[in-house]
Amino acid sequence: MKTITGAEIVIECLKEQGVDTVFGYPGGTILNIYDALYKHQDEITHILTSHEQGASHAADGYARATGKVGVCMATSGPGATNLVTGIATAYMDSVPMVAITCNVAVSLLGKDSFQEVDITGVTMPITKYNFIVKDISRLAYVLRRAFTIAKSGRPGPVLVDITKDVTANTYEYEYMAPEEVERQTDTITEEDMENALALIRKSKKPFIFVGGGAVIADAADEVRAFAHKIQAPVADSLMGKGAFDGTDELYTGMVGMHGTKTSNFGFTECDLLIVVGARFSDRVTGNASKFAKNAKILQLDVDPAEINKNIKTTASVVGDVKVILRKLNARLDPINHDEWIAHIERMKDMYPLRYDKNTLTGPGIIETIYELTQGDAIITTEVGQHQMWAAQFYKYKAPRTFLTSGGLGTMGYGLGASIGAKMGCKDKTVFNIAGDGCFRMNMNEIATATRYNIPIIQVVVNNHVLGMVRQWQTLFYGKRYSHTVLNDQVDFVKLAEAMGAKAYLVTRKEDLKPVLEEAMGLNIPVVIECQIQCDDKVFPMVSPGAPIQDAFDENDLKI
Repeated sequence: MKTITGAEIVIECLKEQGVDTVFGYPGGTILNIYDALYKHQDEITHILTSHEQGASHAADGYARATGKVGVCMATSGPGATNLVTGIATAYMDSVPMVAITCNVAVSLLGKDSFQEVDITGVTMPITKYNFIVKDISRLAYVLRRAFTIAKSGRPGPVLVDITKDVTANTYEYEYMAPEEVERQTDTITEEDMENALALIRKSKKPFIFVGGGAVIADAADEVRAFAHKIQAPVADSLMGKGAFDGTDELYTGMVGMHGTKTSNFGFTECDLLIVVGARFSDRVTGNASKFAKNAKILQLDVDPAEINKNIKTTASVVGDVKVILRKLNARLDPINHDEWIAHIERMKDMYPLRYDKNTLTGPGIIETIYELTQGDAIITTEVGQHQMWAAQFYKYKAPRTFLTSGGLGTMGYGLGASIGAKMGCKDKTVFNIAGDGCFRMNMNEIATATRYNIPIIQVVVNNHVLGMVRQWQTLFYGKRYSHTVLNDQVDFVKLAEAMGAKAYLVTRKEDLKPVLEEAMGLNIPVVIECQIQCDDKVFPMVSPGAPIQDAFDENDLKI
């Protein structure tokens, strides 16, 4: 046992938890922690981002790519509030993250002191749990507890706010090994399992729907074994990408607003929908009252709050989905659904994803990246059309290779996330796919990538408009393009070069592949601006509020 400062206790607790990288930005109230960090820089790498929001997204990307807890830090007041969007992003997508902020000294709390904000109050609705530490004797306990909460059950972000005097005071510290987080199994009942097995055995037209929970639970092997054992087609949500191999013959693509017609029509025709770790977001279900209307619904999820929340289920099993699937696989004999699979295959042939292959397009950019990486890269994205194209046209073979803001839809997420992902997975090629609108939100993080020579490849799909909003304006708002045209004077190549990155401009389809090949060989931060048409659209599409079986594409609009 040794007596050390509160700031030192923070660092020791991070080391206990196996934290090797943190992302943050210093300031007055957190200075003591940064001073302690200076003394331990050979044990913990600190990445100074360009903005606190970038730090929160980097911690999130690190967590999603590695499966470990991501850590970000900020000072009080605006430093802490700048983390809010990143914390909310992590909350909506169930990402394990610990945000450490510092506040003014206890004697100054509640007095509108300089850079004082009640950050625990601000973040209460967007954290799994949060703490303010005003007593040094509780500091180590709280930090350990924060990591346990962040990664147990359904993961999520936890905020720990520490007053400045706590970081300066001294207290006894003794090493404690991190608490082992057990998979949640105590909620898996025999009755629920029997009901699930009966539904599966009786089904003639089963369909499996995998969401982000299957990625979080590392259940990819179990999902694959399950799908092949019961011979069922598999669709995924945006968050579920990679939980089932996108090259597998049973895979039908994404479901929902921009899902494939095969998945959307298949859900409507199936007699049993088996849902693995998905929360029935409105972007998936469309009109909830007409969703999978011919099907019984079997939901497997770790969070009981998700059962019957958006869609009424026939049966459910609550618990870790990896364990549930393992138990189901052990008790099921192989089941044959040749006729149903043949029908799904015919739909796949009838409704392929199409785009213009004669010119430079968003889908073409994504397919070229896929060809060159063979599906082995980590793809992060911003939010909008490019995000949907990245989901549709890249085949994700493994979990934790597609990182995107699904629940909150945060523009500006991807670049920070790509830096975090690359720090966590240094052997992986990392691409961030952005639109020009999104890139401008947090493009200052290119300076972070060049400061530390973090070799991410930033692709800007530049259509000179806010593409997804413009698509809605074209289809539903009589082409009234209110504030969505970005025909301005910004030169992304010069900007990127000014921040120290290598940059390319691509305007022709034939130039894309050689530029990408060169970029992948450089091992430095690269920005590639690709200029495409302003009216390229994401298809298929389901109109907001319509049932998913009403999916349409460009050909349907001509009819």
